[in-house]
Amino acid sequence: MDSTLPRVCRTLAVGLAVLAVLAYVFYLAVYVNYAVDLFRWPFDYDQGEGFELYDAVLFSRGEWPYRDNAAFPFYSSNYPPLFRLLIVPLLPIFGPRLVAGRLVSFVATLVTAAAIFVVVRRKTRDPSQERVTNWLLPTVSGLAFLASNYVYQIGPLSRMHMTLVMFETLAIAFIAEFEHPKHGTRNLVVGLILLFCAGYTKQTAVFTVGAALLFVFLRDVKKAVVSGTGLAVAAGVVFWLINVATGGAWWINIIQANVNVFDYRQTIFLFGQWFRLHMLFVVLAAGYLVYELFWDRLSAYSLWFAFALGAGALSGKWGAGFGYFNTAVAAACVISGLALGKVGQVWERLPLPEGALRVSARPLFVVTISLLYLVQAPRMLHLPTSGPVFGPVARALGVDGDLVYGKGDELVSTHCAPVAYHDAMGYTQLGHPLTADDRAAGDEIMAYVEGADGPVLSEEAMFSILAGKPVVTNPTQLLNLYNNDLLDTSEIIEMVDQQAFDLVIFRAQFYPPPVLEAVGQNYRPVDHICMNGFYYHVLRPTRLLDAGPRSGERAAGR
Repeated sequence: MDSTLPRVCRTLAVGLAVLAVLAYVFYLAVYVNYAVDLFRWPFDYDQGEGFELYDAVLFSRGEWPYRDNAAFPFYSSNYPPLFRLLIVPLLPIFGPRLVAGRLVSFVATLVTAAAIFVVVRRKTRDPSQERVTNWLLPTVSGLAFLASNYVYQIGPLSRMHMTLVMFETLAIAFIAEFEHPKHGTRNLVVGLILLFCAGYTKQTAVFTVGAALLFVFLRDVKKAVVSGTGLAVAAGVVFWLINVATGGAWWINIIQANVNVFDYRQTIFLFGQWFRLHMLFVVLAAGYLVYELFWDRLSAYSLWFAFALGAGALSGKWGAGFGYFNTAVAAACVISGLALGKVGQVWERLPLPEGALRVSARPLFVVTISLLYLVQAPRMLHLPTSGPVFGPVARALGVDGDLVYGKGDELVSTHCAPVAYHDAMGYTQLGHPLTADDRAAGDEIMAYVEGADGPVLSEEAMFSILAGKPVVTNPTQLLNLYNNDLLDTSEIIEMVDQQAFDLVIFRAQFYPPPVLEAVGQNYRPVDHICMNGFYYHVLRPTRLLDAGPRSGERAAGR
């Protein structure tokens, strides 16, 4: 038998497999670089980060962040507490700094990727397959999660999204094994605890809870009823206790305030974007779901993927966005690996004639899946386009001229500076590197805050936290409440009319319209500072401006 063909196929298989893994390792390097950049950044990068940190600070003081929004400081959180509680142990180490929350989220993404690797490895490992196959599928499946544009942008932020996905992924991994002959009961109990944790991290965990309980129901009705009842009782008792302890503010801010306006066009756009960016993984996951639906038993992972699309459907809510697809990304990464593992089993049974072709079948399968992963990799392309490392890579890929927010002088109207960053998803507010100019601009804003005698009304919390001032309002939550007729704005408008705030800092003007109108009548801009691609508008009360500019204060409009 001629051994040339098998030898060539094995060499090609190993070479392409290494290239495929390196392509996704590159995305890991981009992700770590971005995370480290954010660890050093003291200010809000995403508008909600500082408020999530402040919730943790309140918990560390033994205080609830669920409060009456109508009374000073007009502040309340609109998310469950678990992510914030995970930050609390890090506060004595880092102090009230965003790096504490960002580390929690970053570690959560790594744990999720590792869980995906373990699941795919355990489910697809086959001694009869090529050794490279048994490592390629789980390795790329785990790395693909970190390579996702969505995960990349949100992963290192001090936000609860990735902690939610971590708990969901681990919960499904345990509950999928609840029929294990030796550890089944343990797996089910651990899975239910993780579902409870997911639910008290973010409300959208309800979709994963539904998928998990339906899977148990399809296998064992009695266990499903007992499990569902136990989980509901535990979650309900905790919910009731928190609501009593907060005088009903928990119910108002967690449930009622989150009934927001829904734009179906945004959902359709985001579904299309999600599919375009993750096409290989989504197609394989959908195909595997159909296969199990008609020719096999539905697994926990397929049900999870189907239910996760429900969370994606909520992405059209005001205040939502592509972050609602992160669970679906994790599920697709798991199931795509399982799907290719199933294809490998079928490949092994192909009726090939004896000889070189049969011997070459296994390496040819490795070649095939490596090519699939290599074709998918550029669909998610994102990287900085400047610097000693990424600059040459961007030039080699032909994207060095691409700037988020526009090219050259053609900027998006809401932004003040181009950013040297390319992302296949197009316009994005996140993911780009920070610059020395950004840091200088942040220090400039801080000088205004530290020089203010009274409280500061700021759309981002970190300025007040770093200056040791009280955090006044969470503007998006105020707007949520206002839009649902749940907010009395009398006191905050009275304070604005009295010019009780020594400084106002706008970035997106997310406050309720009556508050914005009152600010416009009583405050005037003294500076517009470009930071992180956005203009930060600094306003002072007219009573101070009538007294003349303060030392070092410039006129607005520079």
